[in-house]
Amino acid sequence: MAKDNIKGLRPETLAVAYGYDPEMGMGSVKPPIFMTSTFVYPTAQHAKNVHEAYFDGTGPLVGETNHIYSRLGHPGLDFLEKRLAAIDGAEEAVAYSSGMAAHSSIALAYVRPGDSILHGRPIYGGVDMLYNGIMPQFGSHAAAYLDGTDEVDVRAAAQAAMAKGPLKLIIAETPANPTAALVDLDLMVRIADEIGEQQGHRPLVVVDNTLLGPFAQRPIAHGVDLCMTSLTKYCGGHSDLLAGGITGRKELVEHLRMQRTTWGNHLDPYTAWLVLRSLESVAVRTERAMENARGVAKFLRSHPKVADVTYLGFLEEGSRARAVYDRQCNAAGSTFSFHLHGGEAEAFRMLDQLKLMKLAVSLGGSETLICHSASTTHYAVAQEKRLEGGITDGTMRLSVGLEHVDDLIGDLKQALEAV
Repeated sequence: MAKDNIKGLRPETLAVAYGYDPEMGMGSVKPPIFMTSTFVYPTAQHAKNVHEAYFDGTGPLVGETNHIYSRLGHPGLDFLEKRLAAIDGAEEAVAYSSGMAAHSSIALAYVRPGDSILHGRPIYGGVDMLYNGIMPQFGSHAAAYLDGTDEVDVRAAAQAAMAKGPLKLIIAETPANPTAALVDLDLMVRIADEIGEQQGHRPLVVVDNTLLGPFAQRPIAHGVDLCMTSLTKYCGGHSDLLAGGITGRKELVEHLRMQRTTWGNHLDPYTAWLVLRSLESVAVRTERAMENARGVAKFLRSHPKVADVTYLGFLEEGSRARAVYDRQCNAAGSTFSFHLHGGEAEAFRMLDQLKLMKLAVSLGGSETLICHSASTTHYAVAQEKRLEGGITDGTMRLSVGLEHVDDLIGDLKQALEAV
């Protein structure tokens, strides 16, 4: 399907129909897997022309699809990246070997010694380590806002970041991992524009869309610069692969793609094929998971041993968070956290009694996964920083899967008896 034929088509349709033409695969209705490390040139001059087009953007082959070596690109990446861009409503996309490879590539591409970045709290533990542990070794600085819907809080945190150095990135993980806290994307874009006028260059707004995915939230439509998604999660959907994707404006994505050539963290042909296959069913899978999540969240909210549930469907009418949700989210998702009365001991007793739910990190798979955030995904985050983000010793993250909702509730009910 040509790009000029996708106007008006919905993301669910693009996830099935866009990015691959059967003529590209000898008539195969599904894309074949191009398991090759390198590609043959018909002549020596053609080889030179291919390299000139790739590295310089000039010569007779500009605009044509040619491949050199699978680290630089391969047909599976072409198919996947076209589809990701179309689903997100972006100009271009680039795919990586994991979600953290995507995050790290953004940092390496756009942050320099002395620069600062701004992010929310809570944020995924690996990203927290990247910007507060690894990147400072190269001379960068980080500051955090605690409420991404509070303009006063975000502006104060932005000023604190700018006091440390030029602000290059504003990072919004929304909903946040693991508490499902929201970030106002329109606010972030507006602040980035204002900061650009103040410091002479505009910081990029980078959104991690992993917890809702491309069908429940479309950050590009709100004017953000780059949308990052851990394809490992809902887009892969079966807990059997690692992948990450970034979509956004052409010039930004092309810069990332060229750097990927050197970093070598591209997505391999087989995994690209797996993600492309899985994208076709994301919409129906997440619809079922979100339906289950509503039932599970309602059960947990009514249970006397549960102190709080962060499910987005429970946001209070009239609150800032609810206003943001209504404006930028299409659904509540199926990953959230809940907090027990008590702490780690109570949480561990409950977790060890589960029979159906699987005690594991990650999310967005067909199976229901649960973990104790403070001792797993956010173990390396300092306790005071965890608490600032609402992660207590009684917090558990729950990714609701595709099992029957009554069986999931039954498993939680019997496990909570041990608390």
